[in-house]
Amino acid sequence: MADTPPLLLAGTLDLLILKTLSLGPMHGYGIAQHIHRLSQEALRIEEGSLYPALRRMQVKGWIRSAVKKTPTGRDARYYRITAAGTRQLVNEEAQFKRSVAITTRVLRGATS
Repeated sequence: MADTPPLLLAGTLDLLILKTLSLGPMHGYGIAQHIHRLSQEALRIEEGSLYPALRRMQVKGWIRSAVKKTPTGRDARYYRITAAGTRQLVNEEAQFKRSVAITTRVLRGATS
């Protein structure tokens, strides 16, 4: 039986996008590819999830965008993290780590 790709936990897409953009401005395809590559191809962020998340994060002021030329000369919308987005990233990372620690404690206790 083939392995099925893992599902993103609720709320982790914003975290992954913000963390990716903390490295520097990227276009949507670049964000998706970066996450796919760093997850060792386990996570694939589809356009139907990525672009609504990017729009939502722009409305919240966590990211900004501008149209620029790609290295191949095509126009693309590049996204960058804002100061508010950096603060949100710190909060989301801390919350995620707490959730993982709590879940790990429960799983360890369930096998004792």
